[in-house]
Amino acid sequence: MTIAGWLQISLLFLAVLVTVKPLGLYMARVFEGNRTPLSPLLSPVEKGFYAISGVNAEKEQSALAYTLSMLAFSLAGFAVLYGILRLQAYLPLNPQGFAGMTPDLAFNTAVSFVTNTNWQNYGGESTLSHFSQMAGLTVQNFLSAATGMALAIAFTRALIRSRATGLGNFWVDVTRATLYILLPISILTALIFVAMGLPQTFDASVSATTLEGANQVIALGPVASQEAIKQLGTNGGGFFNVNAAHPFENATAWSDFFNIFAMLWISSAMVYCFGQMVSNRRQGWVLLASMGALLLAGVVVIYWAEAQGNPVLTSLGLDPAMGNMEGKELRFGQAMSALYAAVTTGLSNGGVNGMLGSFTGLGGLVPLFLIQLGEVLPGGVGSGLYGILIFALLAVFVAGLMVGRTPEFLGKKIEGREMKYAMLAVLILPLAILGFTAASAMLPFALASIGTPGPHGLSEILYGFSSAAGNNGSAFGGLTGNTLWYNTTLGIAMLLGRFAYVVPVMAIAGSLAAKVRTPASAGTFPTDGPLFAGLLIGIILILGGLQFFPALALGPIVEHLAMLAGQTF
Repeated sequence: MTIAGWLQISLLFLAVLVTVKPLGLYMARVFEGNRTPLSPLLSPVEKGFYAISGVNAEKEQSALAYTLSMLAFSLAGFAVLYGILRLQAYLPLNPQGFAGMTPDLAFNTAVSFVTNTNWQNYGGESTLSHFSQMAGLTVQNFLSAATGMALAIAFTRALIRSRATGLGNFWVDVTRATLYILLPISILTALIFVAMGLPQTFDASVSATTLEGANQVIALGPVASQEAIKQLGTNGGGFFNVNAAHPFENATAWSDFFNIFAMLWISSAMVYCFGQMVSNRRQGWVLLASMGALLLAGVVVIYWAEAQGNPVLTSLGLDPAMGNMEGKELRFGQAMSALYAAVTTGLSNGGVNGMLGSFTGLGGLVPLFLIQLGEVLPGGVGSGLYGILIFALLAVFVAGLMVGRTPEFLGKKIEGREMKYAMLAVLILPLAILGFTAASAMLPFALASIGTPGPHGLSEILYGFSSAAGNNGSAFGGLTGNTLWYNTTLGIAMLLGRFAYVVPVMAIAGSLAAKVRTPASAGTFPTDGPLFAGLLIGIILILGGLQFFPALALGPIVEHLAMLAGQTF
């Protein structure tokens, strides 16, 4: 670990901290329907969309109607994307002449991008046409992110309304999220990426002569535009197979810094937006501080573990001064590789600038653990906010039981009904992750897909289903996922992680909206101070992570202890 490395990490977090307030305020104005600097240009476009689609922007939807609209929208998106992937060979902008995907791979990919997971069982530059990348994947990068933002805003409205039946209008929220927030910021980000050296072209490839005199064909495409929304929408799906380790996706140390900033910016600003909308900015800062503390702890552990190097290689005489550089890019170094790994898994981004399977046992454990905490650090765009709010409700309820105070959150009483729905949501992840991992660890044809036997092989499977159910999308490496079993089961895990989680969340929203919002009293447990932040962190660690400890003990923890003893598997 170096001073320069810590300075890079500190500057990144400082940049995010400085910019969350202006973006959060802007987002609050957008979702409250107030005028913004972009309104003169975009308001006519917004109204045009409503006129074409027959949406009544003034009509509120109940929690049930809002949820059903979201499910119907996602189903339609899946059907369109599945069709594009299957019929790719017959569609335009296919200069490479790629064939369509197989049914199981198309199912996995379509589910992946509709759920904002972006797990990829294929190499983008060798499988997908420009049309599939742009009209298929990039469109869903926008829409899945906008869907998460809309759901988070609906939950926020439930906390600020009294005796209400409506939570807003899903079609209006998803339109505004796309039109006023994601699209303009993505255009600006794409231009910055182009200036940093990322290609943006319809050419399929370019030929180059290597130093040895051989001819090399280098894949090209509209990379910068997809990279922008990939990061801003916490999607993570790469244009190239090696994702952000590829120089056309992540050219320099500066582009790496900007990639990480883009990942964190909107998700963090959503939390400030929440504080602004509920008229309690301190509450927003407390949630953001809790997220940041856990994320920073993850960065510290990964950086420390990777800087120590591999004890097995050190015992063989390798100089440990550079730490463990296997699977990492020299142009990024230890610090930014560790930061990227923590951020991409603390978020539901899933992009990588190094191969996580090449990290040390402890360095690989942390990204896996961050996903299993529920993707709330600060999580996906929108999904991280409603995820942390579920933990906040659980923390308030536990605090009420401990000290005998009324379980309330922002003036809404938290009762048994909300707790049942909250626990149902929290238990979805271990059910999907541990259930499919156990089955895959017992079936011979599933075990045939692992790249390394022993504890590392278990980690490959466990990470795969954690990434899928957590809607993250990153891979541990080594697992051959493009099989009928993994394409199907990972796809089901993604569906459970997104929709089986959000349905009880929206049921909680409907229940809270119908309640009276009462002012705080002497018996109300305060939720906008450091005491609550500490309690919230404890609840996240216990309910989000402790249930996975036995599985982690059989995988990365065993591998870490074995490395310390100088053993390999």
